[in-house]
Amino acid sequence: MKNEIKEKFMYSIECKTKVINDDKIIEKVEETCNAIINCYKQGHRVYIMGNGGSAADAQHFAAELVGRYMMERKGLPAVAFTTDTSILTAVGNDYGYDDVFRRQTEALVEKGDIVFGISTSGNSKNVYEALKLAQEKGATTVGFLGKTGGTCKEVCNIPIVIEYPRTPNIQEAHEMIMHTICEIVEKKLYE
Repeated sequence: MKNEIKEKFMYSIECKTKVINDDKIIEKVEETCNAIINCYKQGHRVYIMGNGGSAADAQHFAAELVGRYMMERKGLPAVAFTTDTSILTAVGNDYGYDDVFRRQTEALVEKGDIVFGISTSGNSKNVYEALKLAQEKGATTVGFLGKTGGTCKEVCNIPIVIEYPRTPNIQEAHEMIMHTICEIVEKKLYE
């Protein structure tokens, strides 16, 4: 079992090493940091969505922005579309699950906002539909995506694609990137 445990750790290290050594990903993360900083300086908001583990990541990301990451500061406006069970179940029941994020995008997102879609496959239809509408409304769309980026890549102004075969390691890379973004944004806005 010890070797199996070490093997799983090595997958995580391998995936993150690929990310660190991929100049395109580093550039996309830098572009995302700058976009968020400008978004907040102009009085706009950040919205985040995903399914399953990516829903938890969306909530985690919003919590770091609204609460704090590493320093005491004012809260930053961020909303995870995954937290309101009444909206999720009402829209899912009345319109279908593919519309649960699109409907919130329709109601809340404005030009100048940033909308994050998190999908390890890149093919979550409800994430795709919301990102597409957000772009149409003039928001900047960012994807934390996996594999090839899937269909969601097509509707992301800034697609951050982790090309790795193992979903759990893609999720870990997304979290590493999310934490990096939070720390940089916080420092640039408040130091």
